Amino acid sequence: MYEVLAKSIREKVFLNEDEMQLCASFFTPKKLRKKQYLLQEGDVCRYTAFVEKGALRSYHVDKKDQEHLIQFAFEGWWIADSYSFLTEEPSAYNIDALEDAELLLLTLPAQEELLLKVPKMERYFRILLQKSLIAMQRRVVSSLSYTAEEKYIKLMEAYPNISQRVAQQQIASYLGITPETLSRIRKQLASGK
Repeated sequence: MYEVLAKSIREKVFLNEDEMQLCASFFTPKKLRKKQYLLQEGDVCRYTAFVEKGALRSYHVDKKDQEHLIQFAFEGWWIADSYSFLTEEPSAYNIDALEDAELLLLTLPAQEELLLKVPKMERYFRILLQKSLIAMQRRVVSSLSYTAEEKYIKLMEAYPNISQRVAQQQIASYLGITPETLSRIRKQLASGK
């Protein structure tokens, strides 16, 4: 069950087999069924989760019961409410499974011990943090600067198979547009206009 994690780590740092096994020992495997929660708003985020298989989403529900999708996480991705995870304050987000999922969970104490026992993992997590920061900055610029159509096109270029795994309503929420707007954009693009 650790194949995808091992691949993710080895793409960023070299670990020998003993280090990889030691690293794996800090994770707790967890399976989620579709629509099952990993985290609910108001709870403290106790884990950061690596997705071995499946798809998850992180979202906030506002006072009007509108969902605002913050992040998708597919195989090879990490997902958590980092603020809640690091501060132990209640989360403002929900994280649930869009598909049946197999996860590897890492608690904060386990992560700290992992970093002490396998120092190369500091580099791995630093690289992840840097990529996450870049992605967040790009998302903010996209949100503020791009038209709805441009946001959709860029999402499809980056993740061409997302529409086969994620409902259109969720894609619309992620892009910050209505499902009707997304439907109109898709029709226009399909007709070549």
